[in-house]
Amino acid sequence: MNIIISNSSNTPIYEQIKEQIKNKIVSNELKTGELLPSIRSLAKDLRISVITTKNAYEELEKEGYIETIPSKGTYVADKNIELIREEQLQKIESLIDTAVSIARISNISKEEIQDMLDILYEED
Repeated sequence: MNIIISNSSNTPIYEQIKEQIKNKIVSNELKTGELLPSIRSLAKDLRISVITTKNAYEELEKEGYIETIPSKGTYVADKNIELIREEQLQKIESLIDTAVSIARISNISKEEIQDMLDILYEED
């Protein structure tokens, strides 16, 4: 599994791991039922503490993205795709709300925001 850790980021390493795995699940790069690397194996591959990897996996499990079966391993959970989509829509709505508030304060038009959105959407 390809995970990139940034030591210069203000985001804790376990959070970077958690978010990258979550994004892989949401984008369907990691599929339901797929076996994830063991905590030790992932820690070794990333050259980080086992505790850090354990924290990332625990957070993912709490959020329902993965499940651990004793003596078998950790798997991508069978999470409702619509629920994941709804969570993502809520995050986007919150960010757009912040952007609109800043735009209004700065007297930036809806059209200018739309142009920015169009440009940013095309970059990926």
